[in-house]
Amino acid sequence: MIYQTFATLYDHLMAPELYDRWCQFVKQEAGQKGQRTLELACGTGVLAVKLAAAGYQVTGLDLSADMLTLAQQHITAAQVSVPLVQGDVRELGDLGTYELVTCFDDSLCYMPNLAALSQVFQQVAAHLTADGLFLFDMHSLHQMDDCFPGYMYNYKNETTAFMWHSYVGDYPHSVEHDLTFFVWDASLGGYQVLNELHRERTYPLVQVTQALAQAGFKKVAVSADFGQQAVAPDSVRWFFTAKKS
Repeated sequence: MIYQTFATLYDHLMAPELYDRWCQFVKQEAGQKGQRTLELACGTGVLAVKLAAAGYQVTGLDLSADMLTLAQQHITAAQVSVPLVQGDVRELGDLGTYELVTCFDDSLCYMPNLAALSQVFQQVAAHLTADGLFLFDMHSLHQMDDCFPGYMYNYKNETTAFMWHSYVGDYPHSVEHDLTFFVWDASLGGYQVLNELHRERTYPLVQVTQALAQAGFKKVAVSADFGQQAVAPDSVRWFFTAKKS
């Protein structure tokens, strides 16, 4: 399952300031506090906690039970109220409607194709109020085509070593992340070797905005640098603000 082993290291590998910048982007675009918010692919819940502390009424959804377990620990430690739901972003079912839906950290790049991405957009539109707001980000073409191929990262702590290699994927603007973990197992007196393969892809901006329009979003703005810059050829991440009306 995606992030099964990675979940235990996720917080160590993420730069804390990124969560502050995502939170600031939400406050910049969404404005007033108290909005009913659905955070898709909430991961370990760090952003959900920050949004709840800022006054948003957050529900977190993630496919990974491991991520949600860690999210509950963060929520409990922060003493905030954030209901958690295990589910697929493509099938939101009877979750009700929200004034704000978010999906950050390039989570939508894990959708296998444009049809699946479009399905997420349709589900979000169906679960937003008429004047609701959808905020999300995706890797840019530059990030996928120029930055990721050949990327390598190594990490080590007292019990775990981790190697990350990225390669060009099978589809245009796609990449495969080969993750290898060495986890100390005291019962064995040695390390277990675990592997995960993560596949991501993105699309030209025109295809993403067309899919949003087909899902019912009438106003779409795209920016870079957490909403602080206009999109440029060297942008590494795109930020979307989509409205139904």
